[in-house]
This record gives sequence, C-alpha cells and structure tokens, in this order.
Amino acid sequence: MHYQPEFEAALRVCGKCAYHDRLSVADRLALLLDDPKAFEEVDADITAADPLGFERPSGPYRERVAKARAQTGVNEAIVCGTGPLHRRTIALGVMAFDFIGGSMGAATGEKITRLFETALTRRLPLVIVTSSGGARQDEGLLALMQMAKTSAAAARLSEAGVPYVCVLADPTLAGVTASFAALADVIISEPGATIRFAGSRVVQGTVQRGGPVEDHTAEWVLRHGMLDLVVPRRELKDTLARTLGLLAPVAAPAGATPAATAAV
Repeated sequence: MHYQPEFEAALRVCGKCAYHDRLSVADRLALLLDDPKAFEEVDADITAADPLGFERPSGPYRERVAKARAQTGVNEAIVCGTGPLHRRTIALGVMAFDFIGGSMGAATGEKITRLFETALTRRLPLVIVTSSGGARQDEGLLALMQMAKTSAAAARLSEAGVPYVCVLADPTLAGVTASFAALADVIISEPGATIRFAGSRVVQGTVQRGGPVEDHTAEWVLRHGMLDLVVPRRELKDTLARTLGLLAPVAAPAGATPAATAAV
C-alpha cells in the first residue's frame, strides 16, 4: 500500500522494495528534461493505419487504436521530439507501454526512424526510452519490417559518430529488444525491468519449462553482458547527462573560463 502523493514524489519507486513502477510518457519527459514544456514534439501526426483490415474477437484493429489514443492521450506507441537535458538539446523518444503494449507497428517504426534521422541531420545526441511488448501483431509482416528499418537507421547514426543511448524500461521485449534497442552505444536499464526476446508464456509454451523469477531481469541481463548499466530512476537523468558528455563533449564557448567549461 502506498500513499499516492508520496509515491508520485518518489518517482513511482517503492520505498521498501525499490520496485520501479511504470511511468507515463508525460512523467518520463518530466523526469529526463530540464523543462518538459520545452519539449518540441515531431511527427505527432503519424498514426497507425489498418493495412490488413485486421479484426480480433474483441473488435477491429482500427477501433483498438482509437481506444488507445483516447485512453493515453498520445497518437502512437512512441512520442518523439527534442528538448533540453542539462542545458543541452537532445533528440528524445519515449515509448508508451499503455498504448497497445508499446507495440511497434509501421507508424511507430516510421517515427523511430525519423527520430534517428533528426538526430543525424541536426547532430543531436539521441536518447530513446523503450517499453514495449514487441512487434504489433495486428500489422503482421509490416510490423516485423520495422526491426530492419529502425536497425538500418541506427547504423547510419553510428557511422556518423552521433551518440545514441537507449534506456530499457519495464518491459522491453521481442522485436524492440532485437532491433534498435540493442544497437545503442550505451545501453542502460532501470532496476528490475524485464528484458528478453520472448515473454515467459511464450518460452513455457515452446520449451515446456518455466524459468526462475529473476530470469531476464535487468540485473540478470547485466550479468550476461547485454547491458552497460542498471541505474535507479532518481539517478537516471544525471547518468544520461554524464554519458552523453563523455560520448560527445560540448565545445566550450570562446573565452570561457575552466569553471564555466566544467559547468557545461
């Protein structure tokens, strides 16, 4: 049990067990940016189509998308833009797990690819926070194609020497894990986040066995070499700023004193 105002003030982290609850896109922007009002969203008009005319027993895919938009206040499973992090403009993408499980369809993949291109064109350090169940089943092969598309965009950014840091939030699974999320220069996760390719039920149904509770948590993945850091939420913003500063130091203004340069 938590007293809600205290829980929100603690960044939705349990004071007893350190469980990191999931954050909305708005909360994540407030956490990472100097001023969330300075966030300039790009490509907000890119939204999912219904190329397959897909229908579940619960209803058509287009109705599912419309419901997700109404419930979350965002148009797709990722919000992209630019904003200030420690007085430095970065390109930033934040995935919304509450939008159809943060799944990556054609619109999501297009927005991610364009964000990579924005970072490349403007030579802005890129940070993406992932929280996703993987490729969006309702779009079939068109969703799976986004793995290759976003990976190619990440490769172009890497070749240009523009830094890219990915923060794997709970959960990061399947096609997102196996594409752009694993291609960052530095990969960070929050404590206890679930990070794996296949979900527990898929694994159990495929190999007919379960796994230990700690299997494929951020700490487990760190021990096996896929992550660079596991960082508590309260330290995440400063850690990102230091990391980007090491990957791409900001040039000191002409005539700046050493103290002023250190402040930058």
